[in-house]
Amino acid sequence: MSVSVIEQAKIQAQVLVPLVKALQAELGEARANALVRKALGDLYRGFGEEFWKTKNETDLGKAVSSAFKTYARDDALAYDVVEQTADTFAFDVTRCAYAEFYKALGEPELGFLLVCTADFATAEGVGPDVRLTRTQTIMQGASHCGFRYRRDAGRSQ
Repeated sequence: MSVSVIEQAKIQAQVLVPLVKALQAELGEARANALVRKALGDLYRGFGEEFWKTKNETDLGKAVSSAFKTYARDDALAYDVVEQTADTFAFDVTRCAYAEFYKALGEPELGFLLVCTADFATAEGVGPDVRLTRTQTIMQGASHCGFRYRRDAGRSQ
């Protein structure tokens, strides 16, 4: 049985939270956070690239919907689909166990850094024509997270 993404995040937090705090103490918060974003961004961009290659799906809505179900597994997320087409997948996350976990740790800022910022890097890995916009997150105190994946028709896949 494979470990769900939410359980992976909880396991990783045991190492990453103290590591990031140590980096912040040594390098300053801005520099440490930039370093973490770069390192994790490269990793998650690679995940996006690998996902897109193995999925072999031209329908962006179908592909992103499928991938998102992986992150929602084990009741990790509740969400409402706003729009799904071949070039769009738009949804609102209305409950987030990732945010609940990091808030319970007293570290929502690190939760945003370690979990939420990965969304953009992963989207970049899907392809140069895919754009993700997200104006708010539960992790930062909003009522919901608004995800909008769209294929930019002006750019090639």
